[in-house]
Amino acid sequence: MSRHDRKEDEVRRMLDTPRPQVPPDLLPRALARGTRALLRARARRRLMWLTLAAGMLAFVVWASVAQPWQAPPSGLTPPFEGW
Repeated sequence: MSRHDRKEDEVRRMLDTPRPQVPPDLLPRALARGTRALLRARARRRLMWLTLAAGMLAFVVWASVAQPWQAPPSGLTPPFEGW
């Protein structure tokens, strides 16, 4: 008997064993778990978008109040007039 035949016989013996029983409630449990995972992912995505929108709103409010695009006031003394 060659090595290939022995391996093939081993595989056939492994496949001929009785298959394990699947729990009858496996499908409902898997569906419930998958549904929960999808709901959690959707909630995380919504929270991320809400946080991003709040951050953008805070930036717009800050920029409108602080007006960082304007030059800062000069630290020099104003020109002396009236001599």
